[in-house]
Amino acid sequence: MRLACLATALMAIAATLAGAAHAFETEEERRFPAARPGSELRVISTADTAVFTPIILAFQAENPEVAVTYVTASSRELMKALYEEGAQFDLAISSAMDLQTKLANDGLVRNYSSEATARLPAWARWRNQVFAFTQEPAVLVLSKSAFADLPVPTTREELIRLLRDNPERFYGRIGTYDVRRSGLGYLFATQDSRNTESYWRLTEIMGRLGARLYCCSSDMISDVSSGRLALAYNVLGSYAEAQLHENENILIVEPGDYLNVMLRTALIPNTARNIEAAGKMIDFLLSLGTRPELTRKTGLPPVDPSVFDRNNAFRPIRLGPGLLVFLDRMRRETFLRSWVSSIEQ
Repeated sequence: MRLACLATALMAIAATLAGAAHAFETEEERRFPAARPGSELRVISTADTAVFTPIILAFQAENPEVAVTYVTASSRELMKALYEEGAQFDLAISSAMDLQTKLANDGLVRNYSSEATARLPAWARWRNQVFAFTQEPAVLVLSKSAFADLPVPTTREELIRLLRDNPERFYGRIGTYDVRRSGLGYLFATQDSRNTESYWRLTEIMGRLGARLYCCSSDMISDVSSGRLALAYNVLGSYAEAQLHENENILIVEPGDYLNVMLRTALIPNTARNIEAAGKMIDFLLSLGTRPELTRKTGLPPVDPSVFDRNNAFRPIRLGPGLLVFLDRMRRETFLRSWVSSIEQ
């Protein structure tokens, strides 16, 4: 009897430990086998598997001995995996620049340097630990059918006036991020609040019009395409561009007052085991600017400082300690209370 009880207890402990090891939630996991025996690169990423598959296959064509396990998760779950649970991954890729910066700031990231990282602009890398490899603006995505007889807003002030003047046309048909769930949505919202006072007026109007809240850009784009939404605010432009050839009903608008430009970043966590392959992947990602076929297939625009010289409306969200301001617990709680009171009316 004692042995049976002991066995039961040990099984319960083992189950608890196993559950704790995988307590963060993943969306998808896919393994890309190597062409010949070698090593494995474990990647956790917020980028959809379909978006990243061409990059992985091209990387493996140059590194046939590296198998890749690619795990997708939300930015919040990625942070939970690395920050709270110490999950073993060799590379972390995320659109939430502030959370990536926090991982580095709190000592959970390895240093890495190479000729490729040295060529990055200062605003696109931090501490030889966090490296940007894309620059993706936050845009408006509109339903062409919904705007057939309406003017297309080109600034946030124009959008505010349009929504105020046509409440019956837009009630329940506006989409935006739920910033409580989406790390990228929170990043865009806090940057908006820094850039313009009209952000809070826009949020209040969207709240009064029963805005639908989303975790992801792809879901918003899909609902605009189907006609469920008339417009979606702060959608990743790269994802929208990738859908243009399939969704004839969507129109992408880059606001002329300013565009927040998110830098998708990669870092090597302290839990990494295959540091060599992780470094090779970082260098490969930083070479996207010389690989137009991958840019075309993925829709991910590489880091290109000249874009900001050509268009003053583009504003890169710079890597650095300034991103940590809104991650302060009290500052975050205050911001979220204001956001909830505005959006949930």
